[in-house]
Amino acid sequence: MKKPQSIHSILAQTLKGLQLEVPLKTYSIWGAWKEIVGEAIAHQTQPRAIRNHILFIDVSHSTWMQQLQFLKPALLGKINGFLGEPLIEDIRFKVGKIPAAVTPLRERKQEREVRLDRKTIDQIEGLLQNITDAEVRKGFKELLMKSAILEQSRKTPKQGN
Repeated sequence: MKKPQSIHSILAQTLKGLQLEVPLKTYSIWGAWKEIVGEAIAHQTQPRAIRNHILFIDVSHSTWMQQLQFLKPALLGKINGFLGEPLIEDIRFKVGKIPAAVTPLRERKQEREVRLDRKTIDQIEGLLQNITDAEVRKGFKELLMKSAILEQSRKTPKQGN
């Protein structure tokens, strides 16, 4: 009978198997988008994907897309400055729908309304205990917490509607 593998080794094997070219670190952009680009731009844009060191961003209107083309070098500098290294080489903009659910105010309101129980928090902590890299652990914790909050909010009937 084989010895159980640690979550760290399973995650490392999974990420390697998926051949993810962009380090997991780059996905922290989503959670800090407003802080990186500022409130005005954040309300009109949403990161959509990262492929081959290119950040794809949905933009609310073609006018904003044109303006952001001029700001591309500054945005690249801010994004890579946030990441601490030049992981994003280019940005591509596309007009798309910016869901109201991603606005920072609604996210904060949703998190206030839905609280995780101790059992769920303990389960998340248990999953993370063998991840030695503090930054990776923090990123996964944020991802798992937000996922659990979203899942719980879907199960909880909305009040006042």
